[in-house]
Amino acid sequence: MASTSDIKNGLCIKYNNDIYKIIEFLHVKPGKGPAFVRTKLRSLTNGKVLDNTFSAGHKIEEVRVENHKFQYLYPEGDEFHFMNTETFEQISLNKNILDSPGLLKEGESVMVSINTETDLPLSVDMPASVVLEVTYAEPGIKGNTATNATKSATVETGATVNVPLFINEGDKIKIDTTSGNYMERVKE
Repeated sequence: MASTSDIKNGLCIKYNNDIYKIIEFLHVKPGKGPAFVRTKLRSLTNGKVLDNTFSAGHKIEEVRVENHKFQYLYPEGDEFHFMNTETFEQISLNKNILDSPGLLKEGESVMVSINTETDLPLSVDMPASVVLEVTYAEPGIKGNTATNATKSATVETGATVNVPLFINEGDKIKIDTTSGNYMERVKE
């Protein structure tokens, strides 16, 4: 059993007969009354996100997980296929488990959290950012640069990202996987 002081991002816990992963947390100590921890939890079975508040010192049931490096192979409908880079064992996961499936490129390395009790995959942790090539971008309109104007662009995985006006087809861009936002243009 763990307590609220052990809460951190990425921790997997049992709560309400389900397994949740902590996405965000905030320790709050109001001037009056007891301290508490405000959390944002994502269900690892159906992908739903819920907000919950734990009082300070509350006992939480932690789920033991092991992290293994997997390589993304290919999509098939709602299933995404991965291969363990050490044992070459292949698994398929539903896209609900993935944080941003639209940004996964074939051959990308990810960390998969596996429940040690049941040997079932719980979540997929992508790298902090990915570099993808722009396959379609509308031309930027000249004179529209006074403000932080953006346009939508489609990347090689099929995802749509808002980018600055100077990005063209064929450019490689770095995208933040947690928010799905454009970070910078990558020169090669």
